[in-house]
Amino acid sequence: MDMAMMRLRREDPRVVGSFRLHRRLGAGGMGVVYLGSDRRGQRVALKVIRPDLAEDQEFRSRFAREVSAARRIRGGCTARLVAADLDADRPWFATQYVPGPSLHDKVAEEGPLPAADVAAVGAALSEGLVAVHEAGVVHRDLKPSNILLSPKGPRIIDFGIAWATGASTLTHVGTAVGSPGFLAPEQVRGVAVTPATDVFALGATLAYASTADSPFGHGSSEVMLYRVVHEEPQLHGVPDALAPLVSACLAKDPEERPSTLQLSLRLKEIAAREAQGLTDVRPTGPRGEPGRPTGRLAEEYAEQRTQRRAPVPPQGTPAPRNSGARGSGARPAPGRSGPRSQPGREQPGRDTTRLGGKQAPRGTAGRSGPRPTGGGLRPANPRLLRQRLFVFVVVTLLVALGIAAAQGCQGPSRGLGGAAAPARVPVGDGSAAAAAGP
Repeated sequence: MDMAMMRLRREDPRVVGSFRLHRRLGAGGMGVVYLGSDRRGQRVALKVIRPDLAEDQEFRSRFAREVSAARRIRGGCTARLVAADLDADRPWFATQYVPGPSLHDKVAEEGPLPAADVAAVGAALSEGLVAVHEAGVVHRDLKPSNILLSPKGPRIIDFGIAWATGASTLTHVGTAVGSPGFLAPEQVRGVAVTPATDVFALGATLAYASTADSPFGHGSSEVMLYRVVHEEPQLHGVPDALAPLVSACLAKDPEERPSTLQLSLRLKEIAAREAQGLTDVRPTGPRGEPGRPTGRLAEEYAEQRTQRRAPVPPQGTPAPRNSGARGSGARPAPGRSGPRSQPGREQPGRDTTRLGGKQAPRGTAGRSGPRPTGGGLRPANPRLLRQRLFVFVVVTLLVALGIAAAQGCQGPSRGLGGAAAPARVPVGDGSAAAAAGP
């Protein structure tokens, strides 16, 4: 059924029950679907049954039973039944209007969906079918055009309540055959339908979402129905993560198909795994290295790799001397292993620096001195040279002053005027006497 909005025709009613009709949403084998609204402005999709089916009492009885069962459906993946009138001249029912394109239109316009999206849609539909089957209803016409992709998730519309009498035959008056590529073999044979019938249709729907094509190809209705019963589905293009499960859904024997609950759980696992794979997949570099960035980040990445392979001391740090004396250069800032490398200026070999005209070889193995530039060796830090020169001068002066002071202390002692101090000599009585002058 085409869900594109169209203007009302002259023969279309303007009011049905308490709903005012605004547009046509489409027409199918059972009647016409309209966009309507109630007095509160709530929008609904309202289907009015065809006049010829309205005169069939068997159809009315079946329609009443299915509407009663549909009222008991609970679940967010279905279009909720709002109202129905089974005794009207033309029976009708209204369901919640679901905005959004159908799965058929989405795939037709944008192509096959990714595996993660297909699994997510399938998991939601399976969960919705669980609620439908628990209410005693079999949809019987599940297909991409009956699945709407709303902002809140996929919704199942156009339930089997609109089917005609006797779903066990394809030739009975009023029976809707549906889309041949999505009918189960038991529907083609005319036997009773079960919840497994909807599972088959769901498998064909997931195959279509993955490949943008029916798993049974194209052709006339007779050809398509024959393939459904006697030939295996073509699943080329279905992602490997989904192919085994889709194949199980399309089994000819209903007993071999998984249940809707099993489908829901399994598809949720696949959706989570595929979504995680899409998030984590990155190109792998050589030897298991993570993918490399591009642009400016690529240059920083190359610089970091060069620094990890050959750590370089920061600018201004002198190379250690052979005597083991430690330099007093500045320490590198935290989190930085040295100055940024300049692509194209690195020279392999032994790194040296010149201090005072002498060549200082590299110290500890694995470490290199200041890196050369394009014009030659990089000079030592002038500030550091000034500090060393100052220390040398101060130490020299202190040593000189010390030597001078020591020499002054060792000279002869002389009195005032240059005269020598009088000497004292012992006498016989043990008293001291001064030498007589003239």
